Amino acid sequence: MTGIRARLTANFMIIIIITVTILEVLLIYTVRQNYYGSLEGSLTNQIKISADLYAKYFSDTSLQENVLYNVDAFWNQSNAEVEIVDKDGSIVMDSLGVIPTGNAAINDIKEALDGNTGKWIGRLNGQKVMAVAYPLKANNEVVGALRFITSLSAVDKDIQNTAYIFISIGLAVVFIAGMISVFLANTIIVPLKEVTKAAQEMASGNFQARSKKTNEDEIGKLSDTLNYMADEIVKKEQLKNDFISSVSHELRTPLTSIMGWAITLQNEQFQQKDMLADGLGIIAKESERLTLMVEELLDFSKFVSSRVKLQKAEVNLASLIEHIQKQLTPRAVRENINFTVQCPKDLPNFFTDANRLKQLFINVLDNAFNFTTAGGLVSFDIEMQKKELLFTISDTGCGIAVDELPMVKEKFYKGKTSRSQNGIGLSICEEIVNLMGGKLEITSVLNQGTKVFITLPKGESFYA
Repeated sequence: MTGIRARLTANFMIIIIITVTILEVLLIYTVRQNYYGSLEGSLTNQIKISADLYAKYFSDTSLQENVLYNVDAFWNQSNAEVEIVDKDGSIVMDSLGVIPTGNAAINDIKEALDGNTGKWIGRLNGQKVMAVAYPLKANNEVVGALRFITSLSAVDKDIQNTAYIFISIGLAVVFIAGMISVFLANTIIVPLKEVTKAAQEMASGNFQARSKKTNEDEIGKLSDTLNYMADEIVKKEQLKNDFISSVSHELRTPLTSIMGWAITLQNEQFQQKDMLADGLGIIAKESERLTLMVEELLDFSKFVSSRVKLQKAEVNLASLIEHIQKQLTPRAVRENINFTVQCPKDLPNFFTDANRLKQLFINVLDNAFNFTTAGGLVSFDIEMQKKELLFTISDTGCGIAVDELPMVKEKFYKGKTSRSQNGIGLSICEEIVNLMGGKLEITSVLNQGTKVFITLPKGESFYA
């Protein structure tokens, strides 16, 4: 979990640092542009005033004469260094008294001599300066240029101080955001720790442990899923234990009978032929019952492991239903249960596994007989529908309680009645129906009876 916290915090911090850095750069750049723009605007206003003053009052004399006699008029409007350039680009006056030799053909001066306002930022005499040049006109003709130069040292110092303030604020923001990032990371890590702790307890075998849900988010869904999984494991574990207990009991009963009669028949003094016949009959009957139980368990194991494949062939449904009716009618007579079968005369052939289909119907009908008392009714109805074939098996037996109905098809579930056997009969039935692409539904009313609806699709499986 420490690794996840570190990664989350690091990711948050990377995003925050990048964002703050970009904002700092933009802010400092904006401040610099504002300072330089303000200074440029101030110099431009001042130089325009001086140039207008020259055009109004001094343009009737030459530039050289004005430099000699009226030089103060060109820089008394500003504290900046003032230069006057003739129309050839030569500096004829500098307010600092230093006049360089040669032509001062700098870009801003060229712009001014062309009649525009020129600006230049560079280094002059070892200092970073800003220069603004403006044309001097006499009778609407450019006779020279006026140039104001000011040092940028103070402006850069103010910009630097402002940058330090912004950087300090940015570092404070990064620090505070870092603390918040740790807190936000913990809001994810702490619930994950609780989920992990619960999962570890479950892994160690404590399926009563539960993950506490704190929020309705992905971690909350994970807690719900983990708790649901634990509930299902507990339920399946209980069903498994009940199944093992039930199977042990069911297997013990025939084995006890077989062993008891085997010991009895081994007695040398045993001479009664009638009792011998009864004993052998009981041994044979219990052995058959034991064999059927073992076969059912093996069958169930194959279904669970998905090793069962349907051996499809063309099946005469009418003949199959008739065979089932003949097979179960003696039992119905013996148990005094009214058994009816209603089958359409034009029932088509079905391309499927005949043995599995018979197993499906026999299992469901066997349940119906098991839970129906003498004088009751068990019916088996077949109905042709547009795209499906509906098999309905109903009885007037004890029914199934509402709280048990959703679970009767679950593996190993036996229900509360002692007449349930090993709890896998309906599970096998549903597996068979699923293999055939159909569905099995059960409705029941307690003490009134149960109906089982088996729907198998026609599709290409039927032949007219």
